[in-house]
Amino acid sequence: MRFEDLDKITDRMRKVMSLREGSSQAKITVHMGTCGLSAGARKIMKALIQCADETATKDVIFSTSACAGLCSREPMITIELAGQAPVKYVDLTEEKAKRIFSEHIVNGKIVAEYALAIGSEQTL
Repeated sequence: MRFEDLDKITDRMRKVMSLREGSSQAKITVHMGTCGLSAGARKIMKALIQCADETATKDVIFSTSACAGLCSREPMITIELAGQAPVKYVDLTEEKAKRIFSEHIVNGKIVAEYALAIGSEQTL
C-alpha cells in the first residue's frame, strides 16, 4: 500500500463521517444484492466514484445496500440530495450513471428518463 492509497482512504472516511454528522449534500446508494452485482452494479459504483474524483466533488457519500426488490431493473441506484426526496434510477449503464452524476448530483436536476420513482410513493 502506498501513501497515496492511505490518503484516499482517509478522504473517503471523512466523507462517511460527514454523513453521520449531517453535513453531506448528497448520498448515492448503489444496490448491490446478488441481482445487482450480476447486472453490473460494481461497474456503476466505479463509474460514480470516478466522476466524484474527476470533478473533485467532496460532499457526496457512497453507500451500498441489498436488493431493493426490483431485480429485473438492476443495476440501480438511489440518489438523496439534502432536503429532497430520494430518487431511484434503474436499468443503468456506466454512461447513464455518469450522466446522472453530472446532472443530478452536480446540477440538482433529476434525469427523468432513467428514474423510476421519487420518494417512496410517487412515480415519475
